[in-house]
Amino acid sequence: QVHIGESGGGFVQPGGSLTLSCEASGSITNFYVTSWHRQAPGKEREFVASITSANYRRYADSVSGRFTVSREYENVVYLQMNSLKPGDTGVYFCKMRTGTGQDYWGQGTQVTVSS
Repeated sequence: QVHIGESGGGFVQPGGSLTLSCEASGSITNFYVTSWHRQAPGKEREFVASITSANYRRYADSVSGRFTVSREYENVVYLQMNSLKPGDTGVYFCKMRTGTGQDYWGQGTQVTVSS
């Protein structure tokens, strides 16, 4: 069994920063790619950023230059978010994908950007 846990969400004013963490535990701890997604109220879930086991990174245009995804261990991934905007508000989810294409999602962590 695999558990994906996110942490680090919270309330921040526009222009502020937050760092989200995603950690996998259980029977699988090495994943091919880890990605971050977010879902704002009333909107569909959207891709934010991803990092592969070879540290290849990809970002949504809306966060490029402000967010940085990084890996500390095979099963721990971070999302550093700077210059946050109200439009970044939402629940942030972490997804880890194995080399065989199986996806594991976390429960999400709330990020609220407001003055």
